[in-house]
Amino acid sequence: MIPVFLADDETLIRAALATMLDLETDIEVVGHVGSGEELVTAWQRRGADEPVAVAVIDLQMPGIDGIETAVQLLRLTPGAATLIVTSHGRPGYLKRALAAGVRGFLPKTTSAATLAEVIRTVHNGGRYVDPELAAEAISAGDSVLTAREADVLEYALDGSSVDDIARRAHLSPGTTRNYLSAAMAKLGVSNRYEAALEARKKGWI
Repeated sequence: MIPVFLADDETLIRAALATMLDLETDIEVVGHVGSGEELVTAWQRRGADEPVAVAVIDLQMPGIDGIETAVQLLRLTPGAATLIVTSHGRPGYLKRALAAGVRGFLPKTTSAATLAEVIRTVHNGGRYVDPELAAEAISAGDSVLTAREADVLEYALDGSSVDDIARRAHLSPGTTRNYLSAAMAKLGVSNRYEAALEARKKGWI
């Protein structure tokens, strides 16, 4: 059996995913949690004599994000099989995840059957990146934005206020303003909406 941990702050999605994966004859969900910190704690509790689990991690969660969670797991267990699932398949995130040692990167629109196959692939030492996300990453080039700058710009696309952006990005308003200002300076524009449009045009959000 392949032991699997799930981390996603959306309880309904996490529970449904656990139920679907448990239908596979060779996969067992040994734990599902709502944050990266909880996943790291659960990972540490596994005994040294137990098989190393596969971690299926949501990219965007309160606290540490999915990639930083994977980094911490890889520090605890070098070569651990980590897999990111996301609704935000931006090229910058994909490149950052692969550089960190993540073995799989999938959109949340992926079917349960495909996810199960990817779990098997990364458990056996392989890698898998969604082909569409890989193509977008190649065509977009390297982003000048940090991951958090890209986050706040994505939330600025619909004209949201700084307070709304801060709430959705799980940041303080002051920190949000700093990220927006830095992104605007890098992109050479005068407001957050123009910055968001320019970043979207370049494929960075």
